[in-house]
Amino acid sequence: MNKGIQKLFSEVPKTYELINHLLTFGLDIVWRKKTAKIASHLGGNRWIDVCCGTGEMVANLSRLANENNTVYAADFSMPMLTKAMQKQEGKHIKFVLSDIQKLPFFDNTFDVITISFATRNINLNRTNLIQSFSEFYRIIKPNGSFINLETSQPTTALVRKFFHLYIKIFVKPIGSFISGSKASYIYLSNTISKFYFAEELKEIMQLAGFEDVSYKKLILGIAAVHHGSKR
Repeated sequence: MNKGIQKLFSEVPKTYELINHLLTFGLDIVWRKKTAKIASHLGGNRWIDVCCGTGEMVANLSRLANENNTVYAADFSMPMLTKAMQKQEGKHIKFVLSDIQKLPFFDNTFDVITISFATRNINLNRTNLIQSFSEFYRIIKPNGSFINLETSQPTTALVRKFFHLYIKIFVKPIGSFISGSKASYIYLSNTISKFYFAEELKEIMQLAGFEDVSYKKLILGIAAVHHGSKR
């Protein structure tokens, strides 16, 4: 993973969740809970949240787990992982510091993989994203699932225009002001504007090997949940 991006994420853990909640009006909380519920209903004993950040998604997964589940979380940023470990649910989660393209697990290890609002950050280019998704595919068991929650591009041009305007007017300045890291939120806001349409991301998942890929758009298409399976 790019060292520059790793440095940016080391600067924002203290305020990362607060800024996300403010800028999405709390919708990111709702979306993560719904996505975790979808993932938990897929069954299996081993779940992992990759690019877990400060641990919001994996905390939701942990709360939905039973005594037969083992829940893992992986991220490349130690400051982010440290923040995640401090959550109440942290004592029930196995944390791993790892590059997303070289995960330290055997093939066919996990029943479910989740990622939330981090796919943009591993999208250095289309080829790179396919490689990352291929690594997810490698560690998923046959009949296992990959669930991706991410911002998307509204299909309606007018909605898309206002969405990008909101990002420019609010995400950059508010994120920069609260976090104290201007570079981080310039980068993060740019990744939102340049990310794929839902159908494009579906195609990328398919190129990585996933089958039966489907998606559900959220709030006029500003975000989407994708689901792919490994046969």
